[in-house]
Amino acid sequence: MAFGMFFADRNKPLIGVDISSSAVKMLELGVSSDGSRRVERYSVAHLPREAITDGNLAKPEVVEKAMREAWQALDTRTRAIALALPAATVTAKKLILPQDASEADIETQAISEAHQIVPFPMEEVTLDFQILGPSPRSQNDNEVLVVITRKDRVEERVAVAESVGLKTVIVDVDTYAALRAFSQISFQLPNEGKGQTVAIVDLGHTTTHVNILHDNQPVYQREHPFGGQILTQEISRRFGLPWEEAEDAKCKGLLPDNFEVEVLRPFLDSAAQEVARALQLFFASSPQQHVDHLVLAGGCSLVPGLDEAVYNKTQIATIIANPFAKMAVSSSVRPKQLAVDAPSLFVACGLALRRFDLE
Repeated sequence: MAFGMFFADRNKPLIGVDISSSAVKMLELGVSSDGSRRVERYSVAHLPREAITDGNLAKPEVVEKAMREAWQALDTRTRAIALALPAATVTAKKLILPQDASEADIETQAISEAHQIVPFPMEEVTLDFQILGPSPRSQNDNEVLVVITRKDRVEERVAVAESVGLKTVIVDVDTYAALRAFSQISFQLPNEGKGQTVAIVDLGHTTTHVNILHDNQPVYQREHPFGGQILTQEISRRFGLPWEEAEDAKCKGLLPDNFEVEVLRPFLDSAAQEVARALQLFFASSPQQHVDHLVLAGGCSLVPGLDEAVYNKTQIATIIANPFAKMAVSSSVRPKQLAVDAPSLFVACGLALRRFDLE
């Protein structure tokens, strides 16, 4: 969803920029000589604690510094970027409208819906819509997705990018970007996921996003307050380390021998329980009563043993997302490191894929 900004020209470079609660991640995709997609370059600049709170830029000057660091590390001339808003900051609603409705008619209806569901003046709102396709209930109607957010949510992120010298040409939503990235891993599933129910569980630093698809169409989304910071907190408490040192030790694996038994295993159990609880909430609100496959993404999915713990708890086939598995890799990228970082670049990948929207 582009909130009035549109960009889709595969001949023009585009950087996907994911501003998460723990880091600014940038990714640029290109096209190989054989026409396949290629990872040109990527970078990650970590954010200090509480730079982002509840999806808001609590310390924009700190985010700006990290964004500048990430862009400089990317070593590119590309300045066009696609950003994402956290799903918690937007309101989405599906409308059923006649297939012959003009774009002006759809916009009028979208604005009318916004008047009914947002609790603030319309001049403070920005919205966009996308035609999803024919309605399963009526051959003469289309499903239209309307996405609404406060204008200042968009403006604060665009302003930070501009201060770094970057031009925001797309503002998306992180959950939609994740769904786009899923298209790069669906080949790993039976029949490419068709006729299957698949849960994409994006475990970040502070929150977990659950996206469930049936027959490759989204049917459920929910956010849960669980993430990798819980492991950092326990490391800090158990070993008497300041937060920053605990986070660094976690990422580098520089922890005492008793870490696995006393800290890691309980965390894995908690994470697996959280995933199982998220699925139960889905089952309680849906006619679907089973999930065929689990896809783990996000930085927290890199915790060793998480996929096994989730499988043992849920008995659902579980894989860790690598949206670059079938992509070529440029000489400036280390393939082994990319494979390690791939799950945490899931949203950035979905944003960078916006370059190919016209395909």
